[in-house]
Amino acid sequence: MIPLSLYIHIPWCIRKCPYCDFNSHQSPDTLPEAQYIQALISDLDHDVAQFSHQPIQSIFIGGGTPSLFSAQSYATLFTAIQKQLPFANDIEITLEANPGTVDQDRFRDYRALGINRLSLGIQSFNPLHLQRLGRIHDEKQAHRAIDSARYAGFDNINIDIMHGLPGQSIAESLQDLQTGLAHAPEHISWYELTIEPNTVFYKTKPVLPSDDDAHIMEEEGFALLQEHAYQRYEISAFSRPNRQARHNLNYWLFGDYYGIGAGAHGKLTTHDTTQVYRTRKQRQPNDYLNPSKPYLAACDEVNRHDLIFEFMLNATRLEQAIPTSLFTQRTGLPYADLVPLLQQAEQKGLVNIQETHWQITPLGRRYTNDFQAIFII
Repeated sequence: MIPLSLYIHIPWCIRKCPYCDFNSHQSPDTLPEAQYIQALISDLDHDVAQFSHQPIQSIFIGGGTPSLFSAQSYATLFTAIQKQLPFANDIEITLEANPGTVDQDRFRDYRALGINRLSLGIQSFNPLHLQRLGRIHDEKQAHRAIDSARYAGFDNINIDIMHGLPGQSIAESLQDLQTGLAHAPEHISWYELTIEPNTVFYKTKPVLPSDDDAHIMEEEGFALLQEHAYQRYEISAFSRPNRQARHNLNYWLFGDYYGIGAGAHGKLTTHDTTQVYRTRKQRQPNDYLNPSKPYLAACDEVNRHDLIFEFMLNATRLEQAIPTSLFTQRTGLPYADLVPLLQQAEQKGLVNIQETHWQITPLGRRYTNDFQAIFII
């Protein structure tokens, strides 16, 4: 059976950051928290009626700013979910939190509820860079959030740190990483700021470090993470041994997942592994909460060619060896469909193919986009 996860989207935040292209919206004066929780429950009910009832291995609550919602709201939601989908005994439940919206009591309530992994959007510990990024927290709140999470009992914490920020020097980027490492989180997302369409930064582009400086930041950051015993297991994800984000691994290994909430996406497979569907929910919160509109905005079957590309788009993000059998298990297609394309990549030095598995090479990681483009057919 294909592993099953659940993604829950909370679309509101206190203030939209100028670099953010996620489906997030500034919170109204009165947050419709109870109404939204009931909508999430109904949304999942509709999905489960059409697809699997097997246990879910992981839950990820993303946003927006999920830490705007109370633990009591999530308790109501989790109780309803478990009536439809049993939780695996070792389920991983991650909640994204903004350091400017939490305190130790709220962290303690989250932990008591069963949320066992936190992802903290730190981004930087430098007050000037936090201001330029439009973050609502300062450097003191960043440190306090990590410490408070520890005191509340969390032993699985991710911190997001960006580099290549407006006006950032190489030394400043590495100082941010060093500061984060001093907290000894189990997981670090270390990634470069990119300018995306439909953002404030796209309309008014800030002055970013040169490409050469950005490359040095990345490479020296990789070395620093390795020096501190963090393993790079995905393009921008680093963890202590056995502390990879299991929810995200399920994405990259082409597992299934429900997506509920405004703008949430899902990927679900029929019981006989002959059809794979992509689901998408109403993007605007007002539409999602409108009882006259369906939650589901689209449910599209993925065709054979797109299945090959989508599988490889995800799997090529990983550093680990990928079993050859996984392709058929997750797509229902014969491995022979993939072999000629993998061989093209091998001829270019992008992948190493063995009888039982294939694995991206250092050259393939350097040119990941070119590697992935081979599978667009």
